[in-house]
Amino acid sequence: MDPTSLIKETETSSRLETRPARGNVASAAERRILITGGAGFLGVNAAVHLIGAGWHVTLLDNLSRPGTERNLKWLITKHPARTTFVKGDVRNALALAQHVRNQDAILHLAGQVAVTTSLVDPITDFEVNAAGTLNLLEAVRLHNPQAPFLFASTNKVYGKLDRNNVACKEIQPIDFHSPYGCSKGAADQYVRDYARCFNMNTVVLRQSCIYGAHQYGTEDQGWVAHFVHSILKDRPLTIYGDGTQVRDLLDARDLCALYATVIDNIDKTRGEIFNVGGGPVNQRNLLEVIDQIGELTNHKPKFTFAGWREGDQTYYVSDINKAKAHLGWEPQIPFDRGLKDLIAWAGTID
Repeated sequence: MDPTSLIKETETSSRLETRPARGNVASAAERRILITGGAGFLGVNAAVHLIGAGWHVTLLDNLSRPGTERNLKWLITKHPARTTFVKGDVRNALALAQHVRNQDAILHLAGQVAVTTSLVDPITDFEVNAAGTLNLLEAVRLHNPQAPFLFASTNKVYGKLDRNNVACKEIQPIDFHSPYGCSKGAADQYVRDYARCFNMNTVVLRQSCIYGAHQYGTEDQGWVAHFVHSILKDRPLTIYGDGTQVRDLLDARDLCALYATVIDNIDKTRGEIFNVGGGPVNQRNLLEVIDQIGELTNHKPKFTFAGWREGDQTYYVSDINKAKAHLGWEPQIPFDRGLKDLIAWAGTID
């Protein structure tokens, strides 16, 4: 089936929708979820996981990020009857009401994702991350207030942190650093507060470094995938800082399993904040990851060093004990295996 046949521009709206093929209409009993940023790396992984659990997914995305059109084509080819696509933008507040109605959950992944971009254009960063999130919260409050609302926040809300080699707990004071940290941090706090002030079922997930298939990555964001693609193509890398920055790495498949668990346990997760990452067992520094990719691909990585970038954390590892205690969740895919899977996927694309 040609996936482009599933995309149709309506005469009365600028949105694009994929329609289930005739004869494959979704069951009235299946649950429906709106995923903003749904054609991105995380959105597609979440869609696949939730479709496998019986959901119908509506993806809202403006397709501005490289790779999103490719991800979308792949997904709607694989799951045409369980996928609806709407070309839209969370900055368009008036259009959001129609998309949140009749959804059983909202997964908010749309955002401006790079610290470096926020330093160049802080206004757009704010409009997308802070104002866009508030737009979506208001649409849900007014038109679907009981729907679980999951927000993909970031470890950057904690600021630079000292290099103390201690896993970060949710009780760590927030200390926004960079416009990106401010915009995501403001959104993070709005999402949390809508549970308190408006009794909505909102949950904040402060995510660390996520990697996996369908991630194209750049040197500004998605660095594990960026390293993989660059090394496979023998492109030189630039390492900002000394390369000993430590992160805990989480496979997207484990994160998407958590999304489903949070929704299914919304009575105990509403209003909560969870730090989400690979945890101490999956922590690595940049040079270790580069060496490992080189060994697995039989390519010799080429890289040079440049100065530290504003807002970079020298050490960040998530303490994931709260998610384990509340939900019984912890990563199931060790980084060594997840990295091999990412490399295998990257080897199949142009």
